[in-house]
Amino acid sequence: MNLLYARLAPLLCLLYLTCALPAVAGKPATPQPFTEQTEPPKSRMETGIIGILIFLSVISLGLIAERGMALRHETVIPQSLAKTATHCRKPEELLALRAACNERPSPHGRLLIASIEHLDLPREENAELLQTRARAEVAKLERGVVVLEIITGIGPLLGLVGTLFGLITLFHGMGIEGTAQQTPVFAQGISIALNATLLGLVVAIPSLVAWSYFNRRIETLAIEMESLCDEFLRSQYQRTEN
Repeated sequence: MNLLYARLAPLLCLLYLTCALPAVAGKPATPQPFTEQTEPPKSRMETGIIGILIFLSVISLGLIAERGMALRHETVIPQSLAKTATHCRKPEELLALRAACNERPSPHGRLLIASIEHLDLPREENAELLQTRARAEVAKLERGVVVLEIITGIGPLLGLVGTLFGLITLFHGMGIEGTAQQTPVFAQGISIALNATLLGLVVAIPSLVAWSYFNRRIETLAIEMESLCDEFLRSQYQRTEN
């Protein structure tokens, strides 16, 4: 995530400069008369709303890519570790399994290490400690997904704010006398309303789809890890009892 934030820093600077440019720009030396071809200048409100929506879309795409890589099945539950844990019966095989988990860090590997370290405890206590550790691992898997949920809610609301601002601009144009002056203001108001609504939906829809998919993916991986760890503990304690 720190690498992701470092890559987004230049985009933040560019967005800030884009929003601040209308405020620091100087006034023209000779005022231009307003004609039919003159386009009204973009307001800071319009630039800010569009800029924030673009920024949210960049964050959303970055999180989707990062979580997509982090929630791959082989990244969370490596097949080699799962197979090794299934056939682990002897003490030296436990040491080899622990070394393999350290060489290839993963959520499932860390759970296996935690269960191996507490094999001297009763099975019930080991299972309780493993459940606590599993909740911590699931929380790590959910990192960043909550941001997608927030973006899903914020995107349409910002689009609605832009739509209302466009309607305000449109109604403001009704108070201007002269058809040549009203037409550009009407066009600007309609453009702000439509662009903000479109960008809000474009930001929210992919974020909603990714958020739903990642939540389901995390739930499936958590159930599979719980099943594999329970099978590992059962096999180890049955071997000890025998």
